[in-house]
Amino acid sequence: MGDTKRVPKKRYEKELLRLQAELVKLQEWVRTEQARVVVVFEGRDAAGKGSTIKRVAEYLNPRVARIAALPAPTERQKTQWYFQRYVEHLPAAGEIVLFDRSWYNRAGVERVMGFCTNQEYARFLHQCPIFERLLVEDGVLLRKYWFSVSDSEQENRFRSRLEDPMRRWKLSPMDLESITRWEDYSRAKDEMFVHTDIPEAPWYVVESEDKRAARLNMIAHLLSTIEYREVKPPSVELPARPPSQGYERPPRELHAQVPDHAAAFRRR
Repeated sequence: MGDTKRVPKKRYEKELLRLQAELVKLQEWVRTEQARVVVVFEGRDAAGKGSTIKRVAEYLNPRVARIAALPAPTERQKTQWYFQRYVEHLPAAGEIVLFDRSWYNRAGVERVMGFCTNQEYARFLHQCPIFERLLVEDGVLLRKYWFSVSDSEQENRFRSRLEDPMRRWKLSPMDLESITRWEDYSRAKDEMFVHTDIPEAPWYVVESEDKRAARLNMIAHLLSTIEYREVKPPSVELPARPPSQGYERPPRELHAQVPDHAAAFRRR
């Protein structure tokens, strides 16, 4: 995809910064009002979920807004109620949790790759809407986003990762497997939507052929769905520094110092 089809970088950066400023306002409202917000990010591999989460969280306080990206379940967790290990990551009052993939693993990769039984899959499709209705009924603000990308664009992004040593770690064997199982994942997503796209917690599809547009669209939509307001911060003034009481710092030579790697760049 050429740059002519993308949101121009300067316009993107300006609007992104404006939206991120609004996210900070949302964060302060959540903290003040003791609200609970859950945002679920799902979609194809390389669809742009991770980069969007990064932009959402960039200026937020990690004590208020945290990212939940769970690893594969342990043997003990496999014996628990499926939703159990996700429940412990749900927000308390005044918190935002961004799920980088979520309980929907069961309806996606676990279903397609055969990591769960047909019975476990059917039970998930039955229980998931109930689980989410319970969250919403209890006051949790739940938002679910599905990032959609074409097969050709996904392959382009995989190739880009393969050729970039700084991002090659993002290309897992499971990602490569998704190329050969494109239609299987499509059918699994369609069936998942039939059962879990409910009025109390609908799915919102983010078209992500253009990652810049996807980030702007997702953040703008999230902000539009929550009736937050700007919270006036408390007045803060820096105190006057008190007079010195005669403290002297010990000689630097007494401690190991980090070498001045930057010195070579200052001389240029």
